[in-house]
Amino acid sequence: MPDHIQDRWFRTETAPNGKTTREKTDRYGTGLRYRARYVVPDGSERSKYFPDKQKRLAEAWLTQIAADMTRGQYVDPSAGKETFREFATRWLASQTTDPSTIVNMELRFRLHAFPYIGSRSLSAFQPAHIRTWARALADSGMAASNQRTVFANVSAVFGAAVDDGILARNPCRAGSVRAPKLDRRNLKPWTRDRVVAVRDGLPTQYATTVDIGAGCGLRQGETFGLAVDEVDFVGGVGHVVRQVKLVGPQMVFAPPKGGKLRDVPLPDVVSDVLAAHITHRSPIDVTLPWKTPDGPPVTAKLLFYSRERKGLNRNYFNMYLWKPALIAAGVIPERAPGERFKQSREHGMHALRHYYASVLLDSGGEHQGLGRVPRSLRPGIHAPDVHAPHAEQPGSGSQSH
Repeated sequence: MPDHIQDRWFRTETAPNGKTTREKTDRYGTGLRYRARYVVPDGSERSKYFPDKQKRLAEAWLTQIAADMTRGQYVDPSAGKETFREFATRWLASQTTDPSTIVNMELRFRLHAFPYIGSRSLSAFQPAHIRTWARALADSGMAASNQRTVFANVSAVFGAAVDDGILARNPCRAGSVRAPKLDRRNLKPWTRDRVVAVRDGLPTQYATTVDIGAGCGLRQGETFGLAVDEVDFVGGVGHVVRQVKLVGPQMVFAPPKGGKLRDVPLPDVVSDVLAAHITHRSPIDVTLPWKTPDGPPVTAKLLFYSRERKGLNRNYFNMYLWKPALIAAGVIPERAPGERFKQSREHGMHALRHYYASVLLDSGGEHQGLGRVPRSLRPGIHAPDVHAPHAEQPGSGSQSH
């Protein structure tokens, strides 16, 4: 039979004359009496034990199993014995997304999920466990945006377990569970004076990175990956085709965020600053693997590079170049020696993109050929606290002018 209930206290014996009798087994009176058995879709057998006088409960359980199989909602109880850490590790290894994204997810799991919920088996999770863990994230002082990212990564793991038939429901999606809420503070863009002050605080060979971020809206990695061949001085256009990323400790070339290659208008003032930069510090060929540390080597003649004539590592740049510039400009206070500096969107190079967008908004959405405000920069942006004439575009008035 596909499924049946075995009475472990009695067995049926057939006499030579064909009559059957019930005889007690060696287990009679000890242990659980009934064993409900069924066959799963892959052909293997599963079972569950019930005590004496609960045969009807065993029958009802088998009926429910059969109904779940018919509806395609069956979940193998034995599969849920795998811990969250074990399943999440397997799930990460199967991902085909961007390598740096996988590295970052592994770090989030290791720091913010595994210590709290990593040792619990998947089938043992209840919404209460997720609520408790989410509260621990909030109490840790982690930024709300980071909490949401960690929560979303953990929910994705449970979602995969549901898809694989290991869980019936995702505990992160329970009605009583609330994902961390974003801090809805309005972002106040930098003023033009602050942009210029931070630029002045950078070493001369890196000051032009501010002009590109504030005048063209490039991200930090895209600025570091900008090659001289992608700057069209005649047409007034910059071609954004790569970025410098970190996959763990290894720098790689990769497509821009989201794989979206694009052209950005190159204002005359930024064009002039770039030309002066190239005159004083010639671009050099830098070779990095493409997308992954073991990817094929790709060479680009970069505008910005380290003193060792290699690509710019964002960790080094943020700590030893950007941070001192922020302190010199009075953006952040000077910290104790050795204190770790963590770049935020508020004070990191990403602030230059918001300044770029605020200038466009201040001029009605377009500004001297810079183009329209990128959609990703529109929410939460207010007009900049600066009233420079429209002829003065982002990055003007700095030392190199």
